[in-house]
Amino acid sequence: MTRDELKQRMNAAIEANAERIVALGERIRRQPELGFKEVKTAALVADVFREIGLAPKTGLALTGVRADVAGGAGPGPTFAVMGELDGLVVQGHPEADTATGAAHACGHNAQVAGMLGAAIGLTATKAMEHLAGRVAFFAVPAEEGGDLEWRLEQVRAGRLELLGGKCELLRLGHLDDVDLAMMIHTTPRAEDGAVAIPRSNNGRFGKTVRFVGKAAHAGAAPHTGVNALYAAHIALMGINAVRETFRDEDTVRVHPILTHGGSQVNVIPGEARLETYVRGRTLEAIREANTRVDRALRAGALALGATVEIETLPGYLPLTCDPTMASVFKVNAETMFGAGACRDAGHRAGSTDMGDVSQVMPVLHPYMGGARGTGHAADYAIADPHMAYVMPARALAAMVVDLLWDGAGRAREVVATAKPALTRDAYVKFQRDIRKREVYES
Repeated sequence: MTRDELKQRMNAAIEANAERIVALGERIRRQPELGFKEVKTAALVADVFREIGLAPKTGLALTGVRADVAGGAGPGPTFAVMGELDGLVVQGHPEADTATGAAHACGHNAQVAGMLGAAIGLTATKAMEHLAGRVAFFAVPAEEGGDLEWRLEQVRAGRLELLGGKCELLRLGHLDDVDLAMMIHTTPRAEDGAVAIPRSNNGRFGKTVRFVGKAAHAGAAPHTGVNALYAAHIALMGINAVRETFRDEDTVRVHPILTHGGSQVNVIPGEARLETYVRGRTLEAIREANTRVDRALRAGALALGATVEIETLPGYLPLTCDPTMASVFKVNAETMFGAGACRDAGHRAGSTDMGDVSQVMPVLHPYMGGARGTGHAADYAIADPHMAYVMPARALAAMVVDLLWDGAGRAREVVATAKPALTRDAYVKFQRDIRKREVYES
């Protein structure tokens, strides 16, 4: 059997299971769960793995699920095919969970369906008998941020250390035996077309901020209080004022939210709280922007005579897509969608914990259509289920074949030419060194 014949057999098997794959994506869409709490979705993934003859490992970084298939053509690199389990809170989304607010407004349900569809195709055709190395199908938790106070409670309780799912998987050693990895993210953006490959993504730090003032009667004695809310307002204005000092090429993004501004209208707020991300193209840009944001936060406290507690949290590192993997994927994508269909997405200003994985091994993080609306917004929806759920399965399965065919020659080439910035141990140390808590008393 030739490589192309094997890929054609897998395409046929995936298309024969298209209704099943679409049903999985839709079922996950209807049961959105927040990060590290994806219990129902993880159980569904494990059940599907068992149904197709795989032996899943569960509870990885709380809710992750992994199932491996060894190649029958000899040893070689381990290639992880990933899908993200979690949704996120989007106010007003028509399919949001009424209890948690969670919704699949970023297409993670399609990622998981595509990953499972690839596993179905590979096992149905016994394709791994013709391939070397190993493939690890991995449903990973908690890519989306948010739900921060709950996550910090888990950190304090010792159940988590890092706040992203892939970050925790790296820390805990669940990716130690993986040599290269990829996933396909759904996109609603017209400029991405049917399929697009980014060169890179922003990284980010997280921050929690607490202004402490002095409560007082807002009508009778405001002069005796220290208004923590006003200190936060001035800090926010300071952040806005320094935006013009960020260089365009650094793609810095700072987007704070006020999570608490007072307890009662007739009481001068004695406490106010903010959360924010500080994003940038490089770690140097993130660090520089973070310093300026901290300065604005201290200025707000100084102006009102308040105290500010600033906690800087490890976030996600910048993503770089491996060029060799990208070239292999582009050939498959244009076979599926036509010559010239695979677009160059350039640099994207959002952040993903796939960036953390890219710092320790070669990765690929392309985008594929099938959605409409705006990512992370109330109008986000799957518009073309076959495109969103089935075509990623075919693309992922094709990548497994191309990378692991002929003694896993292309996978070996990827691993040999990649130059990751960090070892796994160095990555964990780096993340731990980022975290700090500072108190500034005016």
